[in-house]
Amino acid sequence: MNDTHEQTTRTSAKQAHAPARGLLSSPRTFFFAAAFLSLLLSVGLFFSGDRERGIFVGIWVPSILSAGTLMLIRRDR
Repeated sequence: MNDTHEQTTRTSAKQAHAPARGLLSSPRTFFFAAAFLSLLLSVGLFFSGDRERGIFVGIWVPSILSAGTLMLIRRDR
């Protein structure tokens, strides 16, 4: 019984010291949102008749995701 109380106390203490982060404040979410918006813009441009710009903007998606990956890896080190 005492062990359970100690575990609950430790968990509560960790949660109290954890920074309050919303889903949208996460850098990972920012990069995914930017890539998704780029994809939507690309598809919109492509099917509206501006195919070259649509393809150009579509190239941004893997670039944004790659940049996000590199930045998040450096941040974790």
